[in-house]
Amino acid sequence: MVANRRLTLGSGLGVLGVAAALFIGVQSGTITSPAVLAGIGSASSVVVPAPTVDEPKAAPGATETAVLAGGCFWGVQGVFQHVKGVTMAESGYAGGQQATADYETVSTGTTGHAESVRITYDPAQVSFGKLLQIYFSVVQDPTQLDRQGPDEGTQYRSAIFAQDATQQRIADAYVAQLSAAKVFPAPIVTTVEPNTGFFPAEQYHQDYLNSHPTSSYIAANDMPKVAALEQLFGGDYRAQPVLVGKVD
Repeated sequence: MVANRRLTLGSGLGVLGVAAALFIGVQSGTITSPAVLAGIGSASSVVVPAPTVDEPKAAPGATETAVLAGGCFWGVQGVFQHVKGVTMAESGYAGGQQATADYETVSTGTTGHAESVRITYDPAQVSFGKLLQIYFSVVQDPTQLDRQGPDEGTQYRSAIFAQDATQQRIADAYVAQLSAAKVFPAPIVTTVEPNTGFFPAEQYHQDYLNSHPTSSYIAANDMPKVAALEQLFGGDYRAQPVLVGKVD
């Protein structure tokens, strides 16, 4: 997310005008496309189907993690902080080495990292499959290669970093399921990649959506995603976000 790209939306309405129009559309029910909600093009007109393969329901007290990438981590983190059962969502870098896992270096697009979010969750309340359903429906456009919205580069790729063999199996099956169903008008380019480590981002990136809800970039690109989460996944939505370092 190069800073100047975050201020470019390519619309005569201006970023705040686009955000307002999208928000009104979400609230009125006239906009339900996840990609339109995110301001990044066209995709499914309804929430994508739930995965047919998922992890078994866990006993209370268990904790699991998922690492997902789908464009700028500000919005990805902001969405999952509002999902019931998520106890932490931390912005960071995955797919590369620790030595180059800093914002300035990752922004060159040459390190192999993707801006990602590590999601800690209670599998008794929300499954990995449900997180993926939200991811494909609300968070990002999985047909965009190495970009999301105004942000371009391999660091903005759509990727699922499987933490174990079970997550690998579920993610592979879900991508195949959605591809076979032709849910999206273009091929899914989301990759399922191995877990090579997650490196937390700098502190100023954490809780960015919550701290800067009226910034032009957040208003245009990310607040509509949170609104879409509430509309499309009302039963999984929590109004109070779980912030980094502030777990309920």
